[in-house]
Amino acid sequence: MNAAEKKALKGTLFVIVLGMAFAFAGSDSGLTAGGVSVFAICVMIAFVMQWIAFVPAYLRQTETFFDLTGGLTYIVTAVAAYGLSGTFDLRSTVLFLMVLIWATRLASFLFKRVLRSGKDGRFDELKPSFLRFLGAWTLQGLWVTFTSAAAWAAMTSASAEPADGWLIVGVVVWGVGFGIEAVADWQKKRFSAKRENEGKFIQEGLWACSRHPNYLGEIVLWIGVALVALPVLEGWQWVTLSSPFFVALLLIRVSGIPLLEKRADEKWGGDEEYERYKRETPVLLFKFGKR
Repeated sequence: MNAAEKKALKGTLFVIVLGMAFAFAGSDSGLTAGGVSVFAICVMIAFVMQWIAFVPAYLRQTETFFDLTGGLTYIVTAVAAYGLSGTFDLRSTVLFLMVLIWATRLASFLFKRVLRSGKDGRFDELKPSFLRFLGAWTLQGLWVTFTSAAAWAAMTSASAEPADGWLIVGVVVWGVGFGIEAVADWQKKRFSAKRENEGKFIQEGLWACSRHPNYLGEIVLWIGVALVALPVLEGWQWVTLSSPFFVALLLIRVSGIPLLEKRADEKWGGDEEYERYKRETPVLLFKFGKR
């Protein structure tokens, strides 16, 4: 076992421990099914689905259905949280639909994209290594847990609150984030589909205001989910409000922006237009006006 694999093993174990910690926190004051916390069941499903999918992915050395598995995991765990809790109040229903709509759109978009390209460059160095590739799938289980935690906690909460300002504001914020992410993805897809843009980087539409507008949209929409969930959280469930911060952390510092920026620098670094775009366009937050 080389140094990279040892690091991957330690990272995987740490991710599992974090998942267990979130399972404990989110289960506080929550509903149960068959004597088991519904929130904890969702955490277990999130990880197990990744490990099951990892087996054929490793054997076939493919990442083709990585994003599809992630999207399906969001859907399955949302159905589990909503269905096993059996409350079906307005807040739970809204949260369920938020996660369902977002996951269905994003998973289908990413799956079609990887089918068109035939690969995802993020996994080139990971696939040959059992432990490193397993670590990526395990991290996705934690990603689903972190991002969905506030929604799960609210849907599985033993308390219920009628529609209020938090719900309305949260839905609006979620809608703004969803719109930004969907539009950014559509603009990039349209740009990449044009033959004259082959080998070029996008710097138009929302991408003229931010180098990663799709990630900005994702962070904003999960803030909206947290706002909707907030009124019914109790005790340790409050820890799940950290969901948007973990989303931001992972996207900005770990698995999102750093990898894409590195690949972009390798591809276009030194190009005068790219260097100007990178210098004048914020990494995440929008900057309006002519550059």
